[in-house]
Amino acid sequence: MPDQGALPTGARELTAAQARRWDEVLGLLMAMLPAPAVLPAPAVRIRVEGRAIEAVEAMAERLGAALDTAGRPCTRAHHTTADRPPALPPTASLAPTAPLPATATLTTAASAPSAAGTTTAPGTTDGPTDGPADLVIGLRTRSTGDDDLDGRADVIVDLHDLTWPVIRRVADRLGVTDTWHVSESRAFFAIRATTWDSRFGDDAAAYAAAVADLAPGAGAVVVDVGCGTGRALPPLRAAVGPAGVVLGLDVTPQMLEVARDQGRARPGELLLGDARRLPLASGRVDAVFAAGLVHHLPDIRAGLAELARVCRPGGRLAIFHPSGRAALAARHGRTLRPDEPLAPGRLGPLLAAAGWRLDRHDDASHRFLALASRTGD
Repeated sequence: MPDQGALPTGARELTAAQARRWDEVLGLLMAMLPAPAVLPAPAVRIRVEGRAIEAVEAMAERLGAALDTAGRPCTRAHHTTADRPPALPPTASLAPTAPLPATATLTTAASAPSAAGTTTAPGTTDGPTDGPADLVIGLRTRSTGDDDLDGRADVIVDLHDLTWPVIRRVADRLGVTDTWHVSESRAFFAIRATTWDSRFGDDAAAYAAAVADLAPGAGAVVVDVGCGTGRALPPLRAAVGPAGVVLGLDVTPQMLEVARDQGRARPGELLLGDARRLPLASGRVDAVFAAGLVHHLPDIRAGLAELARVCRPGGRLAIFHPSGRAALAARHGRTLRPDEPLAPGRLGPLLAAAGWRLDRHDDASHRFLALASRTGD
């Protein structure tokens, strides 16, 4: 889907569904504001960061309006009328689920326009307030190269499509329950399901090769966790033969619908579920296939441990992506960092802590593949 954060002013109009999505994200952000017990300062200072001016401005204004509606004074910057992005629908009254401090301030990052290009609305101030931010919300867009946001933002909001924001990560320190993850994952993938295969349909050979490297064997029980539209299911079924069992699990119903429409699963072989809470008995699976899954998990170690739980000792795990890490990072406008979870020095310890032994780490230009074995009795 194209990055719409740089569309010309006036080029976007939100549909009713898109407006609801904005309100859903803003409601979640409001609920995540720390209570005084977490941040005892008299004011919670929020900084919204992102190098795309329209994305920063739109989210800052909407979040500021939500704070105002909740009776919490805030500070936010404004563009002049000529430079301001398209107006978004008024924010509905958003009642936070946790108590808020007496006051709250909202500031924009250095990407906000200079004083010469701004105007100040009643009750607001120009530019950021003094003092460090207590909470940083990072706005990540495809074209900005904000590759360091993960390291400094408490909340990451995906704005690859400015009309459809999605929360992608929340820092542990906020103490927020992980129930947001399922709804936000579905919001991210649901609108992409029908076009997924047209965008990545030439990956069939890469999936087949990864399945061959996993080598589940005839008669094996295999689960494809995060199966999406089911591109790995046909080669997995061919590998295990008629005596084997292949299950495909995904959290997004629309992805599973496409898998059915494409004839990639027989009745009963597709499961709707969360990869972090697999609806499978412990130790019943011989192999796990996980394509494009790990970096979507909010707690990678816990996610890998759940994959280990359902796998028998000696069973196998394939962590796969049909492009290498460098190619994938370039596609998203960022650079690789040595502390990323799939980096050679990081993945081995993560797997070991979760009950796996890393056997192979292949990060070629055309694919990423890590193979691991289940440890324990």
